[in-house]
Amino acid sequence: MPSLTRSILAVMLTALLVVVPHHIAWAEDAGTSEVRAVISGQIEAFRRDDGAKAYSFASPNIQMMFPSVDAFMAMVRTGYAPVYHPQQFQFADMTANGDRMVQTVEITAADGTAWTAEYTLAREPDGSLKIEGCRLAKRPGVGA
Repeated sequence: MPSLTRSILAVMLTALLVVVPHHIAWAEDAGTSEVRAVISGQIEAFRRDDGAKAYSFASPNIQMMFPSVDAFMAMVRTGYAPVYHPQQFQFADMTANGDRMVQTVEITAADGTAWTAEYTLAREPDGSLKIEGCRLAKRPGVGA
């Protein structure tokens, strides 16, 4: 009987080792997809000059700092030109810490220069995911 109990426990443990990592990977993939959809949505709105849509992806804190769509878009055009109308962008690493996610995006700006954007997103009380900030750095030795 004890060997049968050990065998059953071994089978259950093996099943957990297969199912739990799969579940964790699925949750990470779902979070990654949501983060990337928010960032892509904002960049596509910038490309179409749809200020209202782009502004809707900004967190309440960002919206308090830039209390109108016009003020927000002026800030983006002057301080975040690579993100405003990029030639292309691709996602790189993402890290999560509780309700905050940091997604790295490699961007080729309209002028051909290469940039790295580090987006910080947070889960809002209503469950939505909003962009809290974007830190840009020019990639040395890449692009024009």
